[in-house]
Amino acid sequence: MQQAVFGRAEALRRGEFRGSAGEYFGIWIVNILLTIITVGIYSAWAKVRRNRYFYGNSFVDGHSFDYHAKGLQIFIGRAIVFGYIIAYNVLLTVSPIAGGILALLMLVLLPWIVMRSLRFNARVTSYRNIRFDFVGKTGGAFFAIIVGGLVSFFSLGILAPFASRWLYRYIFNNLRYGDRTFETDPKIGALYRVWLPAFLLMIVGAAVGAVVGIFGYYGAEGLEDATAEPEMRLILAIYGALIPAFLLWGIAAIFYRIGVRNVVMNATRFDARHSLFSDLGRLRYFWIVVSNLVVSVVTFGLMRPWAAVREHRYVIEHSGIVVDGELDDVISSMQASGSAVTAEYLDLEGFDFGF
Repeated sequence: MQQAVFGRAEALRRGEFRGSAGEYFGIWIVNILLTIITVGIYSAWAKVRRNRYFYGNSFVDGHSFDYHAKGLQIFIGRAIVFGYIIAYNVLLTVSPIAGGILALLMLVLLPWIVMRSLRFNARVTSYRNIRFDFVGKTGGAFFAIIVGGLVSFFSLGILAPFASRWLYRYIFNNLRYGDRTFETDPKIGALYRVWLPAFLLMIVGAAVGAVVGIFGYYGAEGLEDATAEPEMRLILAIYGALIPAFLLWGIAAIFYRIGVRNVVMNATRFDARHSLFSDLGRLRYFWIVVSNLVVSVVTFGLMRPWAAVREHRYVIEHSGIVVDGELDDVISSMQASGSAVTAEYLDLEGFDFGF
């Protein structure tokens, strides 16, 4: 399979996850207990411990990634967002106009916040002691997020592939590894091919929701049964319509997200020579998500570490890079040029706002 597609099997470097549920359980349970004891404050440091474990056990070509963020940076970012939300709710109670202005300000600031978060998360990530970076600007984030989101919303999802293309072109075309660039140009036709099954599922969800809602309102006896308790029938109709609709829309969202990931990753090139790779199965990934949820609920959350490791392992092992030559040659040339910023010497600026 690999040989037929790539010419030689060794050209594809698949990801590998070397962690285990047992190891992660120890980290997870301590994170949970300390977060509860500190009334949520420790959750910022818990995120650092979690990411360092998953990054440190994710390997490509025999080398792992590293996560360098500090808990205080994440805590400050969360405190800013939390404070903004409190101020918004207080102002909304005292003066709806002032609250509305604050909400509008958040919408205006959103592209800048997302851009800063992308930059922060890139810069705290390294591979083989060389940092990633993100050089996107606020204007690009505004177009990719706000304009793309509005286009997708007002077209009822029909133009969602265009919005996805704009978003991932903004992310990958501004991503750097050392002094080397990424670039992607996913084809609209390929995006629409993964969009179509998701869109059909959304239509089915809307139709099923409408039918169930009608029967919930008029009663299972038939449309003539409209006699008793209209308030109760209305509640049954609303829940009867929303529950199946949201379930199918959730499935559609998972299918679309995984399909887009495959298309975008396979269209992305690094250093104009090497191609990223993804072959996640939509049905397989959906099964993992659903079964993880069921197991976590049945075990009252105690199997959450197993579920997290299981999902992460599947994603990592179905991702990779198709190398033209050797990755060692790329790293050596970057180090020889003196332009690669190593993990020890890059200042960690900014905060993680959680976007």
